[in-house]
Amino acid sequence: MTSIDLNADLGEGFGRWRLTDDEELLSVVTSANVACGFHAGDAATMRRVCEQAAERGVRIGAQVSYRDLAGFGRRAMDVPPAELAAEVAYQIGALEVFARAAGTRVSYVKPHGALYNRVVHDEEQAGAVVDGVLLADASLPVLGLPGSRLLELAGKSGLPTVAEAFADRAYTAEGTLVPRGEEGSVVTDPEAVVDRSVGLARDGAVTSRSGARIEVRARSLCLHGDTPGAVELARRVRARLTESGVRVEAFA
Repeated sequence: MTSIDLNADLGEGFGRWRLTDDEELLSVVTSANVACGFHAGDAATMRRVCEQAAERGVRIGAQVSYRDLAGFGRRAMDVPPAELAAEVAYQIGALEVFARAAGTRVSYVKPHGALYNRVVHDEEQAGAVVDGVLLADASLPVLGLPGSRLLELAGKSGLPTVAEAFADRAYTAEGTLVPRGEEGSVVTDPEAVVDRSVGLARDGAVTSRSGARIEVRARSLCLHGDTPGAVELARRVRARLTESGVRVEAFA
C-alpha cells in the first residue's frame, strides 16, 4: 500500500497572538513542523505544542529559519555560513528541550520560508544548514524539496533525507515552488488541493502552473496551517487519501 506523511507548520504564534489552530491540526497530521522562535514561536508556545504533539503521537520537527520575526522568516537575508549553522543548531536545541520534557524528541529538521527556498539552489547556505543539523544531532532526517541542494548535501554528509511535496503551492515546470510574491503561487480551491494531494501521493506527479505534468516523488506532504479553513481542508485531504487507498503515517 502507498503511504504518505502529512506535515504542517505549527506553533507559529508569539505571546498572546496565534496564527495556527495547533490543537485541531495535531488531530490530523502525522508530523508537526514547530517554529523555534526565529520566524515565529516562543518558549511557552514551543512547550505547549510539543506536549500536545506527544499526547497524540505526532512526530516533532524543528522548523528552522532566518532570524526574522518581523518578516515571518519570508524575507531574503544574507547570513554568514558559520553564523547560520550556529543558529540552526541553536533552534534545534531549544525545541529538543521541550520535546524531551514532553517525553519525546525532535525527529527531523525542516527549513522555513526564505531559507527553505534559498537552500534549493544556494550551495553555501544549504551547507550551513547541514552543518547546523550535524552540530545538533547527526542522526536527524532533513525534510526538503526533491532535487534541492539541501537534500543533496545532507545525503552526502550522512544525514537521512526526506523529500516533500506541496498540494497547495503552485509548481514551476522545473519542479520548484512558484515564489509567493507571484500571482497564483498558492492554490486556493479546496477541491483542487485535495485532488493534487491524492495525485502526489499515488502517482508522484502534479500539474505545474504552465500545465505541464511534472514528477514530484515525495514521502511527506505539507499542509499549510496558516491558510483560511486549514483544519477542515486538512481533514478532507486525509479522508480522501484514505479513501484512495493511501496509508497516512509518519516517516520518522
